[in-house]
Formats: sequence, C-alpha cells, structure tokens
Amino acid sequence: MNQGLGIVLFADVVDSRRDPARSSAWLRTLCAELETLYARADRLAGFGFTQGDELQGLLGAEADPLIAVLHGGLHPESLRMRWAIALGPIEPGTGPATERTGEAFLRARELLERSRVRRDALLIATGEPGADRLLDDLAPLLGELIGDLSPRQRVIARLTLLGDLRQSEIAAQLGVARATVSVAYARGRIRSIERLARALASIFGAGRLAVEDTLGEAAGRGG
Repeated sequence: MNQGLGIVLFADVVDSRRDPARSSAWLRTLCAELETLYARADRLAGFGFTQGDELQGLLGAEADPLIAVLHGGLHPESLRMRWAIALGPIEPGTGPATERTGEAFLRARELLERSRVRRDALLIATGEPGADRLLDDLAPLLGELIGDLSPRQRVIARLTLLGDLRQSEIAAQLGVARATVSVAYARGRIRSIERLARALASIFGAGRLAVEDTLGEAAGRGG
C-alpha cells in the first residue's frame, strides 16, 4: 500500500482525571484553534481528541508542528500537557486524525508513553537516527522552559513568539512600562525559548529531508 509522509501530534493533559470536564473543555478549545491556526493545505486530517483526554493531529510533512506546542503551552487557558511529535509514513484514509493510522502514529504513541515514564513535556522523532539523537536531548528542554513560565511571562512570550510583537508594542498593549516587559522577557528566558524552538524546527527539517531521500532511493531501487 502506498504511504505518504506525515507528522503526527499526540498530546495529553497531565492528571486529567482530577478535573475531566475542564480537561475536555480545554482540548475542545485547543483543537478548534489549531484547526484555524494551520492552513488547510498543512492539515492531512482534522484535529480531534479522545475520551481519554488525548489530542491527536495529522499534518503534512512540511508543516511546522512546534507551532501547536507553542500555541498550546502559551495559551492563557493552558493546562499542563505532554506532547509527542513523530514524522513517518501515513496510511491513506479519510476522517479526523483520531481515525487514521500508519507508522507515524505508532511512533507517536511510543513517544507519548516514553514521555510519561521520563516525565518529559515534549518528545520529537523523525526516524532519522542522527536527528533523533539531538531531538531526544533538546526537545524536553523546550517543554521545561515553557512549563517554568509565570502567567505574566507566558502572556509576553505568547505576544512575542506568536504575535510577533516588539517589547514596546507589548508594553502598549498590556498598559505597562516597557521595563516591566523587558524584565519578564529576561526572567522567562523567552529569547532562549525562541532560539530553541527554531533549532528544533531546523533539526526536524533536516531529519525530514534525510528520510525523504532514503525513501526516494528505496523507491528508485524498487522501480
């Protein structure tokens, strides 16, 4: 069966059983916003979530999955989550991500289970060993940095990283002194979050290209 590459995102709410109604409401909000955030061309299937309070998404291989992590982690209503992102073959099909399957789904499931054992907030894999070694070390750090943000720092990080606003513009929007924004920016290590997210996206992209080259060579030999 012909399988194309895709990116699978799994995310579950930590300790969702303590307040299942709140967890479900948050995931419903997040799914709806991610549907709008990603262009239709970047989505191979709609976002959805299971009764076990687990979000699932399926993106095209060239989409940026870290946008979802940043959007969810910096959201004003965000709950603590674990994220797993996996690149790999996807079986043809229709319907939302919760009804799809393929090697990338199995890889994402394995990553999510590993994140529970390791207590990591983010794990990423492409299937390319060199890239994955780097991602295994660096991706959890992004989850830690986001998780350590205070509510004010999260707002400023969101406006900086997702709103693409300068500190002076953020200060004006929030009605605070620019120095207040500058201090929160520094203490929240927001620049480090931005640089790490950019580095992860670059490593992920390099891994994707290597995987595509390998698949292309295999197809050439088979043809």
